[in-house]
Amino acid sequence: MLRPWQFEIHLDKKSDKALYLQIADAIINAVKSGKLTSGNALPGSRQLAGLLNVNRNTVIEALDVLIAEGWLITVDRKGTFIADILPESNFNKKTETKASITVENPKPHLVFDDGLPDSRLAPMNDLARAYREIFNRKSRWQIMGYSNELGNVEFRKAIVQMLNFKRGMNVSLDEICITRGSQMAMYLAAHCLLSKGDYVIIENPGYKPAWEAFENAGATLLPVNILKDGLDLEEVENHLKNNKAIKAIYVTPHHQFPTTVTMSLKKRLKLIELSNQYGFTIIEDDYDNEFHFGQRPILPISSYSNAKNFIYIGTLSKIVAPALRIGYLAASIENIQKIAQHRKIIDVQGDNIMEEAVLNLINEGKIKRHLKKTNLIYKAKRDHFENLCKLHLKDKITFTKPEGGLAFWIVPKSEIDLQKVCDELLKKGIKIMSPEKFSFGNPASGLRLGYASLTEEQMEEGILALSKYL
Repeated sequence: MLRPWQFEIHLDKKSDKALYLQIADAIINAVKSGKLTSGNALPGSRQLAGLLNVNRNTVIEALDVLIAEGWLITVDRKGTFIADILPESNFNKKTETKASITVENPKPHLVFDDGLPDSRLAPMNDLARAYREIFNRKSRWQIMGYSNELGNVEFRKAIVQMLNFKRGMNVSLDEICITRGSQMAMYLAAHCLLSKGDYVIIENPGYKPAWEAFENAGATLLPVNILKDGLDLEEVENHLKNNKAIKAIYVTPHHQFPTTVTMSLKKRLKLIELSNQYGFTIIEDDYDNEFHFGQRPILPISSYSNAKNFIYIGTLSKIVAPALRIGYLAASIENIQKIAQHRKIIDVQGDNIMEEAVLNLINEGKIKRHLKKTNLIYKAKRDHFENLCKLHLKDKITFTKPEGGLAFWIVPKSEIDLQKVCDELLKKGIKIMSPEKFSFGNPASGLRLGYASLTEEQMEEGILALSKYL
């Protein structure tokens, strides 16, 4: 909706100043005070005349003055808007400062995200059809009431089958909870396991939204460094020996966030051994398992038969589209029951209709075919991105070509202020995640560059711009 607000101008019909000038001055003052900003739409002349109880020609005369002075612009078949570039000479210093900031920091036209899929590839037509089919059922009324707080039963069965067949796990229906995205799953896991005084070991650099969920539950974070084969387990053991209040460890072993490193088999087995010995829970975030370009993805830590204490978190949002908030977690029946109680406090149930729609796509094989198609596209994009890095950044960075996931981790060869690099690029309209976004303490030494949502032309533009500052 273009104009959801109530437009108010108070006119003094007894004043010597013409009504059209009063209207024009009122709009200018609204811009100067910040009530109206560049891009805001004005009501149509007919509507504005009705609101002010004046002749429409009076309003048109006021708008013509504002357009001539540069305060307004008109867009064919859309309406009249506050101009992007305003008459600076009429502004006070405060407004000039705001204008200069807007010019120096334009909205980014190119974003290196943290590894999101290309939403343009989302199977929206199939999803819309599945959604319509649900509402065309004779029994559609049955899905309009409350359902299980753990999620649609048939949808959970499909997730159980996927985890057991494709990821080597051995979970039952009672060990699965569907959530609105993986962040909700993280929040529920944190509040199920943790309380004030507990400690959680985390990867550093790592995923800050998960850290915030743990801290919100009252836990204290213990950062551990990432090596070329995953988490530094010597640091982990030192923490365990010196702190008996460690309740969990949070890991992204398939493609570590943000470095893309895959945890070695040796370390996976050792981590399970430590978990069983010390009784802490392994919270495994398998955020991009589906995006793997080698022979086959590495099986989750949670799939090993000797893993006794785990909570496994995954998402379907990246498969279909990020805007569809569908995540899940697998854990023991005891933990799932605790999670169900927390779920009912913050959200009685999930999106039952959307779960059924996605279930239709799973059962029809549409999700499987979509993944097969998109993985070929993402593999080609990854290879193109690698070639660009070799061509334009060869002498400036080190990186390892990732076998999966939708992002690269690059590290400058020379010491450089990466935050300053990000700030300079933002002035050019290119946004990169700054190192503090995934750092605990000192800023990380590298940059995470998501490539999947970019075109080849955008990738090259971004890499060329980055090469000027590294």
